[in-house]
Amino acid sequence: MAQVNLQGVQKTYPDGFQAVKGFTLSIADGEFVVLVGPSGCGKSTTLRMVAGLEDITGGVIQIDSRIVNDVAAKDRDIAMVFQNYALYPHMSVYKNMAFALSLRGMPRAEIDTRVRAAAKMLEIEHLLERKPKALSGGQKQRVAVGRAIVREPKAFLFDEPLSNLDARLRVTTRAELKALHQRLRTTTIYVTHDQEEAMTLGDRIVVMAKGIIQQADTPMRVYREPANRFVAGFIGTPPMNFIDGKLVRENAGVAFAPMKDGETADAPTTAGRLMMDQARAESLIAHVGSPLVLGLRPHTLHLDAAPANAPARAPLRAVVRTVEPLGDSMDVSATLETGQRVVARVTAREGVVPDERILFHVDMTQAHVFEPGEFGARL
Repeated sequence: MAQVNLQGVQKTYPDGFQAVKGFTLSIADGEFVVLVGPSGCGKSTTLRMVAGLEDITGGVIQIDSRIVNDVAAKDRDIAMVFQNYALYPHMSVYKNMAFALSLRGMPRAEIDTRVRAAAKMLEIEHLLERKPKALSGGQKQRVAVGRAIVREPKAFLFDEPLSNLDARLRVTTRAELKALHQRLRTTTIYVTHDQEEAMTLGDRIVVMAKGIIQQADTPMRVYREPANRFVAGFIGTPPMNFIDGKLVRENAGVAFAPMKDGETADAPTTAGRLMMDQARAESLIAHVGSPLVLGLRPHTLHLDAAPANAPARAPLRAVVRTVEPLGDSMDVSATLETGQRVVARVTAREGVVPDERILFHVDMTQAHVFEPGEFGARL
């Protein structure tokens, strides 16, 4: 096992495109770190630079305190599992797993011990004599992981290894990978675009966008305390709802006043107001009157039918657009009176139909407030 440190790592291509910008991260010995973000955010490029498959154009990469900027991939003592598994089609499973060890000149007895031990761990002992064409997608994935395990590297690198599997098999294999890491405790860097995969696998997750780390922390802290609006919207299913508006003084406290499309911050608002949690009101007073964005997770919106005489300053009024049943729960997509759309995940019930007028009661103790813009900071 080993520590992996990246300091100010950059990647700029000949056409001037900067894929990774000043990436700095320290990965502890035995830690499982997941790089997550949308397509083109720089996560796979970062992984390939750690592996030695991409040259870096700035910064320093260290593996186990050794600077490896100019060290060939084969000499970095890491093992990488690719999205397409890259198995040799003419070799059996056994030979695929043993190949790298044979190239090293390792004694046959030791190769056999390692291969059979890894196969037992991955429950593929009965597949050792098969060729890759006779394997399912999940079995190929296990062989690719086994080929990495037998090398006993300082670090594992995974580049979207589950993306070719169907949804049910992804969930099963994800659990197997997590259990495998708990047994081996080998330093692992894992790349995915799937935020659910990132949340369930990582000791820490690193959210990237436009080549920059937006936040690096434990999964629950990233979910509960997103650094900015991008992170808040990317992590969580369904995504966080964002409502444009401003803070106003309301009696002895502070309220959020949603603004209709086209309204400016200095215009009086006519939509219902939401009182901010008293514990946070004092820290938000300095932002009263400024345009801001309220962030609400779908589970913080609670559904009730709207009585005709509902008070104007209470919950959010909305009109149902669609209803998606999910078994015990359902996702209700609705349009607020301000014209903005939200999604609520609520307990399943009958009778909620499109075009129905409803009220969302909001749990403001879990509300977030952000500065405007795609990467607006959380206040």
